[in-house]
Amino acid sequence: MVRGGRYPERRKPSLFWVMAGIVVPPWSLLTKYEIRGSLPPTGAAVLAPNHYSDIDPISNGVAVWKLGRKPRYMAKASLFKVPVVGWFLRKSGQIPVERARAANRSGSMSAARELVTQQGIVIVYPEGTLTREPDSWPMRGKSGAVRLALESNVPLIPMASWGAQALMPRFEKKFKFRWRTPIIINVGEPLDLSEFAGKHTSRSAVEEATRRVMAEITRLLEEIREGEAPAEVYDPANHGETEFGLPTKVREERAAAKLRRRRGKNEGAAQ
Repeated sequence: MVRGGRYPERRKPSLFWVMAGIVVPPWSLLTKYEIRGSLPPTGAAVLAPNHYSDIDPISNGVAVWKLGRKPRYMAKASLFKVPVVGWFLRKSGQIPVERARAANRSGSMSAARELVTQQGIVIVYPEGTLTREPDSWPMRGKSGAVRLALESNVPLIPMASWGAQALMPRFEKKFKFRWRTPIIINVGEPLDLSEFAGKHTSRSAVEEATRRVMAEITRLLEEIREGEAPAEVYDPANHGETEFGLPTKVREERAAAKLRRRRGKNEGAAQ
């Protein structure tokens, strides 16, 4: 593991130089990073962070760049067909994945082969979407990160971050300009998943490996937040929530606020 000094992957000329030149300088004015831990300087790996803000991809991507690696993401295959956007995605080594249920298996295997070929770091959010846990602790994980790591036979590295919510609060999609916002990144050691080797098609094995991944991400976040997460892992299904879209409570609160604003306007017009 290397921190600072030698960044063999980042030193190689690529489109990332242009992207970093555009993103990193202004982002550095808005944020102040504290990075704990490190990433392997070379080789393929799956990086699994918690997900609590829509701006996490930028926050995590800059952290990976600061750690000497090029951040890559799993992106919807349809985005690769968009003019200009698709070119940037391909040239920067992002990995296309078909979202259709029938294509999930072939898409996963294609991504796995691409990961090994590129020998890169791929960021996969195991929760699949923004956490629904009321206090932004990690919720129940999905199997994508684990399956990709096991199919590719590459390390899976857990990571936790905290602070980006000050720039873009969860579910709001409104950016708040704040200078030098503290963001803490806590990178864990690669998880030992050797007992699950060759078992990426076993549901029970993948579920147990995913549980361990989420437990380690939660532990890393506890170190940052200096507190304990709830003993029971939050599962949206147990609270009548869907995995995507706004949580019921948020929708109800926004609907109520909209109704209050409408009544206020009507009362004002009546006067």
